[in-house]
Amino acid sequence: MSSGQERVLRRRIRSVESTEKLTRAMDLISASQILRAQARIQASRPYVDGIEKVLEVTASDVGPSSSIRGVPADPRRVLVVVIVADRGLCGAYNSNVLRAAERMMRTGEAEGRVYTLVTVGRRAQAFFRFHGRPIRESFVKMTERPTYEDACRVARGVEAPFLAGEVDLVQLVSMRFRSAGVQLVEVRQVLPLAPGVPPPDEEESAAQPAGAAGFYDFEPPAEELLALLVPLFAETVFFQALLEASASEHTARQRAMSAATENADELATTLRRLMNRIRQDSITNEIMEIVGGAEAMRLARASETLSAGSSEE
Repeated sequence: MSSGQERVLRRRIRSVESTEKLTRAMDLISASQILRAQARIQASRPYVDGIEKVLEVTASDVGPSSSIRGVPADPRRVLVVVIVADRGLCGAYNSNVLRAAERMMRTGEAEGRVYTLVTVGRRAQAFFRFHGRPIRESFVKMTERPTYEDACRVARGVEAPFLAGEVDLVQLVSMRFRSAGVQLVEVRQVLPLAPGVPPPDEEESAAQPAGAAGFYDFEPPAEELLALLVPLFAETVFFQALLEASASEHTARQRAMSAATENADELATTLRRLMNRIRQDSITNEIMEIVGGAEAMRLARASETLSAGSSEE
């Protein structure tokens, strides 16, 4: 083997080691971000639970004829909010959400529905533009560390067409964060409020004695109060979805970067072994050449000695 191949392998090893350092750093950063994202999800739970309880009580006093509560029998105009990441390098996180949204829309279009898109994240924007789907509104730079103001911006973009009667149904496609090991793509109805959604807290309901539910008197009337609470509920839903999407993104990226680091380490080890084998072969060839040259010189000297002896005789 030539020394040129050894130089090529050295360059490849340096390149792989540089990549391994980057993936290891991204792995550690994502691992730290997961803990922060989980803490934010836990911190937001009391507020989300409070909004859900108020809505559950208010919605129970409103008849099923309300336009902001129930499941449309045959929705023809549907607004879909898709939440993914701004960046890649997070495994199949983005593609799983985007493919689920695309399948849902294709199935609905076969049934005669018309879809309007609102995207959160650069990857969703690029994906649907590539597939030729028009986007009503697009939000970027809010998925890594989302704030409540970000959720309000998304909610305002959704509430206006729904309250104006431009769409019959608002759906959300995003990743639900169950735990560090379980994240699932979920399609949810946001508006109108589905019957029984949001659900009451089963543990607290079970802890309350019978007859402790109490009586509620609404002012303004429950119908008007529900109309005021719906935008707040939408903001809460999107904020929780952004937090769970952020935690899922960091988890997927940490998993992908950990696998990439292991693969880079294995590749660098394989290349080092190959380079050592090439060096060993080169050294062996050089030793054989030296031994062969020494043997040739010995034979030449022996031949000269025999020739000199013959000439003297």
